[in-house]
This record gives sequence, structure tokens and C-alpha cells, in this order.
Amino acid sequence: MKFFAGVTSVALLPVLTGAVQLQFDNHYDDAGASLDTVACSDGANGLETRFGFKTFGDIPQFPHIGASADVEGFNSANCGACYKLSYTNANGETKSIHMLAIDHAGTGFNVAQAAMDELTGGQAVALGRVDVTSKKVNIKNCGL
Repeated sequence: MKFFAGVTSVALLPVLTGAVQLQFDNHYDDAGASLDTVACSDGANGLETRFGFKTFGDIPQFPHIGASADVEGFNSANCGACYKLSYTNANGETKSIHMLAIDHAGTGFNVAQAAMDELTGGQAVALGRVDVTSKKVNIKNCGL
């Protein structure tokens, strides 16, 4: 019985994807950029179709947007997924932000420089890439 209780407790823990790479792409900093330039534009799962957004700046928590490896390509079912990204600096201090997936990334996450600066204390350019933990969360956390 004790073994079963332990297995049940472990199964209820939140699932983190573990350490993944995060970097910035200034394309996602452009509030006027058209959603037609990303994988999650139109189509049944697109942000234009689902929410009526036309530009990056229309997204409620802009510039907390970017690309995720979970978005396989155009019209992915993962378009509009919300992630909690957490970064721990060299001093052991952890900061988290929420990011809305609007595009495909080869691996990890690519976000607006402004979002990465917020996460890293203004160090996006200096750091280039960082390891973060990610957790998929309810889209309400991303303002939707």
C-alpha cells in the first residue's frame, strides 16, 4: 500500500519539460508585425481565426510571445499554447514569465528580446542563450 501511495503522489506532481534553451529573436519585438509571418496565423488553430488578432501588438501580453518547438508548423494544435518559462541566474535567483507560442522553433524557445530581458534582468544580448525550465499552463496566464 505504501508503494502505491508514493506512485500516486509522484503522478500528481506538475510536469516540467526540464532544461531547454531560450534565445531571443527581435522579429517578435515588432508590435506592428503581421501574424501572417508566423506559423500560427490563420487556419483553424491560428490566432487570427481564433482571436481576431492581426499583429503581434494585438496579442494581450505582447511582447511575451515567440516560437516553441511544440508548434510543429502551420496551423499546429499547439498554436496559442501558454508556457511558464523560469530562469535561474548565477546567484541562484529565479524569475519566471509567461509566453504565448505563435511560431515554430527548431528547439526550445525563441522569444522577443524584451521578454528575455525581463526574464534575465536585462541580459538578453550579453547572455545570448540560456537554459530555462518550461511548463505548459492555462492560456489565461497569457491573457487569453
